[in-house]
Amino acid sequence: MTSMTTTLAELDFFVDLDTDVLAAIAGCGHPTHIPEAAYLFQQGEPADAFYAVRQGRVAIEVHDPRFGRIVIDTVEAGDVVGWSWLVPPYRWLFDARAVTAIDAVQFDAQCLRQKCDVDPTFGYALLQRVIHVMHERLQASRVRLLDLYGVPQ
Repeated sequence: MTSMTTTLAELDFFVDLDTDVLAAIAGCGHPTHIPEAAYLFQQGEPADAFYAVRQGRVAIEVHDPRFGRIVIDTVEAGDVVGWSWLVPPYRWLFDARAVTAIDAVQFDAQCLRQKCDVDPTFGYALLQRVIHVMHERLQASRVRLLDLYGVPQ
C-alpha cells in the first residue's frame, strides 16, 4: 500500500473500502495543512475539492446578514468535509472554516468525478460513503432546527 492509501485506511470514512477503490481515491489526494481561522472554502466558490480531516476541527457555516456567521455543523478528525463537488454546477453552498489548525487530505474533485464516470463500481462505492455523510448531516441539521424553532410544550 502507498503511504496515502495507508493514511486513508485509518480514517473512519474509508474503513473497509475495497483496496482497489481506496487506491483509486488515494490517487486523487494530497496532504494539506490549513491554519486556524482560514477557510477551506466559501459559499459560491467553485467546489473543486473534497477534504478528509486527519487532525483538527472544521466549522460548517452560513452567513446571515442579521446574525453574522452561524455554525450549522462541526467536523472532527476522521470525518470528511464537502459534497458540493458532486452536484452541478459544482459551487459551495456553505463556508468551511478551520476552528483549529487542520491537517487533512485534499482530493481533486475533477479527478474523483472522472474516476466515477469511468468506473461505476468505484463511483458507487464512493457515493455510498458520501450519501451516508449527507444523511447524517441532514439529520443533525433537522435536530438543530427543531431546537431553534420548535414550539415550546
